[in-house]
Amino acid sequence: MNPPVNERLHRLWRSFDGPQLLFLGFVGLLLAGGAAAALARQPALLLPGLGAVGLLVALVEWRWLYYLLFFVLPFTQEIALFGGLSLDVPSEPLMLAITACVGGALVLGTGRLPRREWLHPLVVILALMLAWTAVDTVFSVDTTKSVKYLLAKVWFLTPFLLGTLLIVQRPRDSWHFAAVYAAGACLSVLYAASRHATMGFSFEMVNWALRPFFRNHVIYAAILALLIPFVWLAARAAQKNSARLAWRVALGILLFGLLTSYTRASMLSLPIAGLFYWAMRLRLTRALLGTAAVGITLTASYFASGYTFMNYAPDYETTVFNGKNFEKHLQATYTLQDVSGMERVYRWVAAARMIADKPLVGSGAATFYPEYKRYTVKSFRTYVSDNPEKSTTHNYFLLQLAEQGIPGFLLFVILVATALLQAERLYHRAAHRPEVRRVVLAATLSLVVIIFHLTLNELVEVDKIGPVFFVCLALLVRAGSWLAEESVRSEQ
Repeated sequence: MNPPVNERLHRLWRSFDGPQLLFLGFVGLLLAGGAAAALARQPALLLPGLGAVGLLVALVEWRWLYYLLFFVLPFTQEIALFGGLSLDVPSEPLMLAITACVGGALVLGTGRLPRREWLHPLVVILALMLAWTAVDTVFSVDTTKSVKYLLAKVWFLTPFLLGTLLIVQRPRDSWHFAAVYAAGACLSVLYAASRHATMGFSFEMVNWALRPFFRNHVIYAAILALLIPFVWLAARAAQKNSARLAWRVALGILLFGLLTSYTRASMLSLPIAGLFYWAMRLRLTRALLGTAAVGITLTASYFASGYTFMNYAPDYETTVFNGKNFEKHLQATYTLQDVSGMERVYRWVAAARMIADKPLVGSGAATFYPEYKRYTVKSFRTYVSDNPEKSTTHNYFLLQLAEQGIPGFLLFVILVATALLQAERLYHRAAHRPEVRRVVLAATLSLVVIIFHLTLNELVEVDKIGPVFFVCLALLVRAGSWLAEESVRSEQ
């Protein structure tokens, strides 16, 4: 005799496990919304079901949000909010969503990081930097800006440091984010080139060609430069001819965009990265960092003693921007008559005076503008010193000193030095594993490109560049885990 219908339904219901019931619930919600939308002829009734399905996808496969973010990064735009704040769209909303997903994965146990990585020196230093920023907020001249900066740091570190560590499980996973970001960057180059070509690739019109997606050509060129090490090494790592060809085409597009951006720092950053490669290969990183520290200290002492820096004040009348001639632009750079270079000196002098006023705590995170205007020296003023872009020091190391004092500066310097020394050690340890060595080399050279840009600009908080900075650190942490795991296996 067949069991009653209600008993059979009960057995069927009990045969489903939790995830299956959750899936059925989402499907039922979607079908109910679709039926209601069709009957009432109101498409808006589909939104709850679509939102629920989107939430399910985000919680289960949030890595697609991670890759989507990198694809849209070249096309993000800044919109103004209340109180002088701003939001980068769609990048920052996506960062917030990924932050929630990564936090949920770690709390619920669907994603785990080994204890070795939680205690890695780079992760510990970043945590200390975040803690100091929180403490320093108490002394900020503008608490609202500093709190926003602190929150932004959280949704930079969580997706791009912790999220990358959760996603990149094998060396070949390292190239996925680069492929997506390079694809978006190449599309942005083609877009900019199509506009720039109508002006004969004029140096004067390069910023116009990049609108509305890039504030200026510096950010655009920095993206292309930091991607080149990844694209170059990915082409060498590719096993299929079609993949290798795709990477080489991307490399050609990125180089073309870099050359037509007319950005001196980005062009110079690639040879600098090449020189660091040889220093790393010859185990000279420690000596290089020591020499740089001594040289910078002596130079700063020379300019600070007896107000020597006043001897280098620019001539307001002859300090110009050669917007129509790139050769004259380069010539003005080394004759100290280029307005962008001398405007940097104007900000650096103001930053130095801010540091002298508040050496321990600084003015507070994200407060350099407009605080620096009280510390400027009129002798260094140029005709662009009104600063309508509201930019800061054009030197991230000085910015850390001015805004977060000596502790914030030292923590950042220690982070950079530790990353480069770890990179050298990993490069030599991975001699027998070329797939890991390529990842280390790509992350290191891209990191060097970014660090070089930081001596002339402040880009770690820029949504198009900061993510790669933290991804590179995460890849160095994960490369150390791959080599450590292999060492343990060989011992066993």
